[in-house]
Amino acid sequence: MTGASRGIGLGIATELARRGAAVVITGRKPEPLTAAAEEIRTAVPGATVTACPGNTGDEAHRAEAVAATVTNGGGIDILINNTGINPVFGPLMDADLGAVRKIFDTNVVAALGFIQEAFRAGMKDNGGSVVNIASVAGIRSTGVIAAYGASKAAMIRLTAELAWELGPNKIRVNAIAPAIVRTKFAKDLIAGDNEQRAIAGYPLGRLGETEDIARAAAFLAGDESAWITGECLAVDGGLLSTGSM
Repeated sequence: MTGASRGIGLGIATELARRGAAVVITGRKPEPLTAAAEEIRTAVPGATVTACPGNTGDEAHRAEAVAATVTNGGGIDILINNTGINPVFGPLMDADLGAVRKIFDTNVVAALGFIQEAFRAGMKDNGGSVVNIASVAGIRSTGVIAAYGASKAAMIRLTAELAWELGPNKIRVNAIAPAIVRTKFAKDLIAGDNEQRAIAGYPLGRLGETEDIARAAAFLAGDESAWITGECLAVDGGLLSTGSM
């Protein structure tokens, strides 16, 4: 479970632990990650939780995290790719290309790297489930977070390609496209009066909560979705049904 020190990642890790999974969580900073592991143990007494700090862009860290999953869980059955960054706002014509490369490296290339590690570590022979956290910004243009949206569109395409490639190995690969979820990551999008303006665009009349995404991820990771692969599930309060962002 990558990017699990807070927000959506922490919510998904907690839900998976609640359903009996031995969970390995990753994040860049050791202290918040350790605190997240303790939060999961408090919420789910008896849960097996391992914190593995590191940068998802680091090949050695990816190998370490997957190896820890195999050691502490007896194998690797589920991979949740949740790490995502968005340092670039505004028009692409003004975007710093170095920052855009970093977005794609972190949001797409590192996710593929984790899938490769999981494949080699056991999924190749035993099957498994991969859930990639994308975004509605990867489905419809926003004009505000264009580089981030382009990276999430690439992740959705990656999901479909891998579902086809890995299906014969009994590996399912799906994605979730959340709209705005009330997390620290979304704070700039809902600051001040922006929150009420954002809520007005949702048919269900509220923003998302981490639990909304966590339950969807647990469904796609588990046996209830055994014949679902290559899909991107929008968990968006109906936002995409409105025809506007």
